[in-house]
Amino acid sequence: MVELSAVLADLAAESEELDQVVAGLSDQQWRLDTPAAGWTIAHQIAHLAWTDEQALLAASKPDVFVSELERVAAEADPQTLVDDAAAAGARRDPAELLAAWRQVRAELSDALASVPDGTKVPWFGPPMSPASMATARIMETWAHGQDVYDTLGLTRQPAARLRHVAHIGVRTRDFAYAVNGRPAPSEPFRVELTGPDGDIWTWGPDDATQRVTGDALEFCLLVTQRRHRDDTTLTTEGSDADTWLSIAQAFAGPPGGGREPQHGGGAS
Repeated sequence: MVELSAVLADLAAESEELDQVVAGLSDQQWRLDTPAAGWTIAHQIAHLAWTDEQALLAASKPDVFVSELERVAAEADPQTLVDDAAAAGARRDPAELLAAWRQVRAELSDALASVPDGTKVPWFGPPMSPASMATARIMETWAHGQDVYDTLGLTRQPAARLRHVAHIGVRTRDFAYAVNGRPAPSEPFRVELTGPDGDIWTWGPDDATQRVTGDALEFCLLVTQRRHRDDTTLTTEGSDADTWLSIAQAFAGPPGGGREPQHGGGAS
């Protein structure tokens, strides 16, 4: 089991890397459209700040979070909640928005570190351990950061902490089937990914007949729906594994729209 302190350190590093990119942008660049329809760079950072605020409330005042969640469920449209929050945050002055994100992510780290051992943190989905919550924040920060990098035409060098994103991508296999109205396969899959340092990351039994193999970065881009499958070189063995890669989704909510293919790569 990965120590919470190590996950929080990776979350801080992932956030700081994105922070350094957006901190030097002009106000005009903050308003650039990203690959996510209707979202500017300001929307992306506003979304991260808002979600961190929700996670902070859940970790530090769980009863208040649950009450607020019940109120929102009764009064708000869950389909528009995220977009509305991002739009509201995006209207703030960029410097003010960035300062707010910096403050809330620091407070969230302290709050998660202070959650008593064995305690689950309530969330929009099932309750999570503090380590799982921090891992989810890494995934979201990385995914929305990719939209920023793509908008600016920048290439990000993958780090070993990418494994957190890959892990969520694997763990959400059954969820991806569920949100697409399909029954999940009963047998486990084998996933073998090559990390940035050349290490092989594996999940599932070695003798599984359903297999996914390839580059860890490409897998993470796929499961966060930042790249179309045709633009990866990921390979599969077995029809169920092949189907999974066409619907994989590491993030919560309804099925995502994904990205249009750019290069017509070689998935098989």
